[in-house]
Amino acid sequence: MRPIKTNACCSGLSQLISPQMFKAIGDPKRVAILIRLAECQRPCTVSEIASCCPVDISGVSRHLAILRDAGILTATKLGKQVLYQICSQSLVDTLRNIANAIESCCSAPGRKETVD
Repeated sequence: MRPIKTNACCSGLSQLISPQMFKAIGDPKRVAILIRLAECQRPCTVSEIASCCPVDISGVSRHLAILRDAGILTATKLGKQVLYQICSQSLVDTLRNIANAIESCCSAPGRKETVD
């Protein structure tokens, strides 16, 4: 088997793509949680977030932990409650950097890609 050649410009892409982050946002329930948090535009408790999903509170807590561990959410303890919030600037920066790297690495100059 011959080794796969990579472009030098693509070598930094592996540092940008976090399997943990993509796994975290690859679940429909976690996407629903992210949408709920984005719509609220403020930190929310687990019970507030759970109102968007047909999942019990313990399930929502597990999903929130996965999103937090992936660096997508922050969790702030306030008394007995924990408030969750999207790390929006970090998430935007990461996704923008990935898009820029893929575009510069995979796009041939002057070539327009079409979707069939």
